[in-house]
Amino acid sequence: MTINQIRYVIYIAKCGSYNKAAEQLFVAQPSLTNAIQDLEKELGITIFIRGSHGVSLTPDGAEALLHFRHLYDQYEDIVDKYCVNHDIRKKFGVSTLHYSFAVKAFVELAESLDTAKYDFAIRESRTLDVIEDVRKKRSEIGILYLNDFNRVFIKKLLRQKELEFHHLKSCRAYVYLWKKHPLADRTKINFDDLKGYPCLSFEQGDESSFYMAEEVLSTEDYDRVIKACDRATMLNLMKGLNGYTLCSGIICEELNGDDFVAVPFEDARIQTDSSMEIGYITGKHISLSSIGQMYIDEIRKYLDDIEEQSSEDTTEPLKKIV
Repeated sequence: MTINQIRYVIYIAKCGSYNKAAEQLFVAQPSLTNAIQDLEKELGITIFIRGSHGVSLTPDGAEALLHFRHLYDQYEDIVDKYCVNHDIRKKFGVSTLHYSFAVKAFVELAESLDTAKYDFAIRESRTLDVIEDVRKKRSEIGILYLNDFNRVFIKKLLRQKELEFHHLKSCRAYVYLWKKHPLADRTKINFDDLKGYPCLSFEQGDESSFYMAEEVLSTEDYDRVIKACDRATMLNLMKGLNGYTLCSGIICEELNGDDFVAVPFEDARIQTDSSMEIGYITGKHISLSSIGQMYIDEIRKYLDDIEEQSSEDTTEPLKKIV
């Protein structure tokens, strides 16, 4: 089995055609066909079935493809890290929940490097997608949070995916809302105050959405709930409907604008701990690349600056963080 054979399988599966794959790979179709036949003979399985509409994977082929993709990702990681050809662009990707501080740190990182030499990617996504991106090595780092409610479920899932969680910061819950919201001037907010206002949350689209929710206290009963898929929509709903969301309070004003505030959430009747532990996930026993470490250093610096700012004035609630 060779790397080229593995690459051929991945391209054929993606294109659904030997002809199209051969064109993209710049190889003759007979050479491609022979390479796949040799691989099938070596493995003792049939990978592709030809049909009137192209080729499709057999059950054995679909299972083998998962392993091939994992092997090829590892191969590309080795090439990126050790290849002496400096003309090859290095790759770095981050997947994150809808955290503006994670985007801010990414911006700072990209500005500090020569972007002509790197392929950068940042993906704001759902919890499960963040986990899967890191597992499949689409992203080196994933940013998410744990709390008393989801900790057991998420950590079990991470173990199954051979991933590790690393602590960044613990924080209390805040109510995030428009600065002209009737509750925006409060020093603290509880659930009684929020009655009648729509609770906004990011769509997870998963049967385990309670455990995957980006917002704390996702199992509480809310009079009105509206789902959104992106941060811009969420902010528009806050303005247009006087909606709110429960979050960490770590807000980048530079990216979100100064039209929003974060007010401490306090409700003595709530039995569930509403605190959050924000952190990042990586592959198990995998050290960060130099770029990955730079990114995490940017986040830590940003979070440290926030902590210093909030400690300077203890009389004023943390409403927004620049």
